[in-house]
Amino acid sequence: MSQTALPFHFMRGGTSRGPYMLRSDLPSDPDELARVLIAIVGSGHPLNIDGIGGGAAVTTKVAMLSKSDDNWADIDYFFAQVSVEDRTVDFKPTCGNILVGVGPAALEMGLIKPNGPVTEVKIRAVNTGARVAAQVRTDEQSVIYDGTAQIDGVPGTSAPIDLMFMDVTGGATGSMFPTGRRIDVIDGIEVSCVDVAMPMAIARAEDFGLTGQETATELDENRAFYERMEPIRIEAGRLMGMGDVSGSVTPKFGVLAPPVAGGHALTRYFMPKNCHPSLAVTGSQCLSACLLCPGTIADGILSAPPTGPLDLKLEHPMGLLDVRMDYTRGPDNTFEVKSAGLTRTARLLARGEVMIPRTVWAGP
Repeated sequence: MSQTALPFHFMRGGTSRGPYMLRSDLPSDPDELARVLIAIVGSGHPLNIDGIGGGAAVTTKVAMLSKSDDNWADIDYFFAQVSVEDRTVDFKPTCGNILVGVGPAALEMGLIKPNGPVTEVKIRAVNTGARVAAQVRTDEQSVIYDGTAQIDGVPGTSAPIDLMFMDVTGGATGSMFPTGRRIDVIDGIEVSCVDVAMPMAIARAEDFGLTGQETATELDENRAFYERMEPIRIEAGRLMGMGDVSGSVTPKFGVLAPPVAGGHALTRYFMPKNCHPSLAVTGSQCLSACLLCPGTIADGILSAPPTGPLDLKLEHPMGLLDVRMDYTRGPDNTFEVKSAGLTRTARLLARGEVMIPRTVWAGP
């Protein structure tokens, strides 16, 4: 056989999609694993024409699952962000949208059994250490995908999947504000460097001459913005203790503005070379924390009570994303994120075997 066949489930998770695979079916060596994932996705071509990627950062993601040896978790979720064109793989971040599909995928793969009308799947995000409890609708034998839940950025409706994120503070850097400050000035721009679910550098849209209402396409065509933003992101990564991040997708970059469509704030999220067509699940938690914590660049956008839970509506290019933040503000404006909750949807799109050249990997 001239190719290596690898079992996979192809799923949409939230507003992302990609292959979900058993970690044991893939190489253990990180460099060899990266070569395999590049071949699966077809990285190196803008359309990923020789793989199953979709030519966008939200469609070149891979989830690798295994039974967890953690005392709390059922499933370990290892994430990889494969580039569209650069033939690189970043194992540092996690992805909250792809995580939405982890519970259904674990059930489909037989890693966990259905348990009543709602099956709880406890997930450990290996990349960051975050813990997530997913409530998946099931019957006695399988996952239920049909339902009435709708999320902006995905057509139609599906069964809801309720997620509760815990241990989300400091997963990448060790603290919520890894620079030791709530505002840093980088190249003349005020930036809040925040690590909640996803390390981010967050700025005001107006400081870049933006309204925040620009579409994702309009922002991607505004190369002057990216040329201004990227050096700031790289310096933010250095200040956050993340080293040289010029070749990494983290920290992500985001901008905030006052709401215009009935939400609590207007957001744009960058991955970082393109604007997210909607909003990342992890990024939504980080942006929410920035909005709720006093003394950040978001001061004045939102008036929030001193304690949660609070349901926030974040405006993004395709609509709204709802985040339930549980938090406390203490004396001297101390701030703690206890947990974050979201309701998203997922769907199994295909399953079978994905083929890669044996010259890339001959198999386990």
